[in-house]
Amino acid sequence: MTERKFREREVQIARYRLLEREVTDPLAATLLHIIILELEAELQADRETSVGGIDQRSL
Repeated sequence: MTERKFREREVQIARYRLLEREVTDPLAATLLHIIILELEAELQADRETSVGGIDQRSL
């Protein structure tokens, strides 16, 4: 994953965080929180994979 893709994912997460704060429906807030957690986990996994310079998914 390129640095640009990392930045795009971070922006996407920030947008979901903003939506989570603005939403008034508790169910919607919970679902947005779950989405944020999943996106953050994926981003962290991609960062760990990219540290070595080899994308393990392509193996």
